[in-house]
Order: sequence, then structure tokens, then C-alpha cells
Amino acid sequence: MQTEHAEKSPVELAAQDLFDFAVDREDIKAVMASLHPDTQTPRHTIEYELVILKIISVGWSLAYFLEHSPHKMALSEHFWAAIREFSQTVSQTTGLMTGQDIDYFQILKDRLNAYVTAMNEKTEAKEPAVVVGPEFARTCGNKEDVFTIMAGSRLFISTTGSVKAYLEEIRLR
Repeated sequence: MQTEHAEKSPVELAAQDLFDFAVDREDIKAVMASLHPDTQTPRHTIEYELVILKIISVGWSLAYFLEHSPHKMALSEHFWAAIREFSQTVSQTTGLMTGQDIDYFQILKDRLNAYVTAMNEKTEAKEPAVVVGPEFARTCGNKEDVFTIMAGSRLFISTTGSVKAYLEEIRLR
């Protein structure tokens, strides 16, 4: 007996690709490898926050680059549903390992809200990365560390640039 295979729509395929990109850590490893040795922020803190920043940067990019696209809502919904499912797994695993309940999806939402609030407060900034870098360093607990600021800015710029290029390539913009 043959099972029916429901084919995914182009939007669902794009959401899956973007989810896979959001949780891939290769570019985070590159940022960590290039992190200046004089940074005053603990490396584990930077790495943890970079993972969060990448995920929310992909989600933010969808809203930003698809602002006037008819695909914005559907693509965002599929992407964030995949992130919610991923977050549940992270929350459960972390809970088992630490004995403490966490809500990783809520952490992601809180961080996204903090970055969006910072961008809304600094409307004079010519580029979002000018705001994201310092906010990233503040989130890491060391708002004065230029190396932490640069790490956050670098990841944000590369992530949003990759999402923009992908959306242009698949013609969903």
C-alpha cells in the first residue's frame, strides 16, 4: 500500500529552510572563533546569546523584508511554529538536565521584544545593527565591551543578509 505524501507549499518549504538556517550553528562558531581574546564578557554567555540572536534575527527579517508581501503572515506563522516546537524540546531537555523548568520560547519572545524596543527607541539609527550590537552586549551583561558589541552586530548583519538573499532567490519578497 502506498502512503500519500502531501507536498509542501513553497511557503512551507521556505519556512523549513529558514528554520534550519536559524538553528544551524556554523556561523555562530565562526563569530566565536573570531571573537577578540580581550573581550571581558564570558564566552559561554556570548555563545548562548548568539544562538538566541540568530533565531530572532531570522524571525525579525521575515517581518522586515516581507513587510508588503502577501506571503509574510503564512511564512512567519510556519517559521515561528517550527521555532515553538524546537523550543519545547530545548525546554524539556534543559529541564531534565538542570531540574529547573524553563520556557525557551518565552526567552526568545522576551529577547525579540527587547531588541525591537531598542530599535524603536533609537529611530535615528541608520541601520538596525547599530542598535542590535549594543543591545546584544547589554543582554550579555557587558554593554561597554566593544568586542561583544561587534559579535552581536556581525551575527545580526550576516543573518539578516542571508535571509534577504534567500527570500530574493526564491522570489518571495
